[in-house]
Amino acid sequence: MRLTHGFAPLGQPHAVTIGNFDGLHLGHKAMLARLQDVARARALPTCVLSFEPHPREFFAPEQAPARLSSLREKAECLRRLGIDRLHVFRFDRTFSALAPAAFVEQVLHRTLNARYVLVGDDFRYGAKRAGDFMLLKTLGETLGFDAEFLPTVTVEGERASSTAVRAALSDGALDHAARLLGRPYSISGRVVHGDKLGRDIGFPTANIQLKHNRPPLMGIFAVELAGLNGAPLPGVASLGKRPTVKNPDAAPVLEVHLFDFDADIYGRRVHVNFLKKLRDEARFPDLDTLVAQIRRDVDEAQTYLQQRRA
Repeated sequence: MRLTHGFAPLGQPHAVTIGNFDGLHLGHKAMLARLQDVARARALPTCVLSFEPHPREFFAPEQAPARLSSLREKAECLRRLGIDRLHVFRFDRTFSALAPAAFVEQVLHRTLNARYVLVGDDFRYGAKRAGDFMLLKTLGETLGFDAEFLPTVTVEGERASSTAVRAALSDGALDHAARLLGRPYSISGRVVHGDKLGRDIGFPTANIQLKHNRPPLMGIFAVELAGLNGAPLPGVASLGKRPTVKNPDAAPVLEVHLFDFDADIYGRRVHVNFLKKLRDEARFPDLDTLVAQIRRDVDEAQTYLQQRRA
């Protein structure tokens, strides 16, 4: 898959879909499957058009929702799904000021050379989100592309959306989030050096670099760690601010303690699959109390993961 940016014309015609695709849930996957079906029928490469940062991060960063996936995680998922190109526009004040017709002409027509454009049934675009599907369809007839919208995808009667996934993760309902995603929620990142406290207290951890300081879930979890050229490894993870040993303003940290594992994996890029929430973070009066709780967390996670694999 190719990753491209900006307004430079691609030349080659494409079948295009547009959106943030945060988390790549089942609604997104239905849209990508439809895009690929039409692209194959028309002998066109597929292109996902997305934006960085998320428009809500640009307009109201303090009120923007937590990211479900980084740009790299999004790109990796699109590549696995067989998308040919991810084209990213920097969402800034100039881009946000494009009138709807200018967005269609400059972005879809001139830059991406779209021959087919697929959007969601609630898709809006251009300055003040003034553009709608009927305008897109009308402009497409003039500029040489067909436009189609995909109806809402539901899972067990609920609309599949990034908002619904965030709500499930925030509530600790990881099974619910997995149903909406079609897979367990995961965070990917590189293993980096930490402060080695886990090793000092008998529970060494792999510290996973986070790309954003507002993860969509916090707490203690039973997890599996994938990406080390073998079967996923069971473990217990802490994602949060470690209130017992850090101040409340500390950036969140993702630490994974792997069971019966002793290898140097610094620098490796791994994927942490969150399977069950064990508890919220808590501040303990001393390290001895914290260690006793970690032992209980390990026992609970091991029991759950053994039952899950049985």
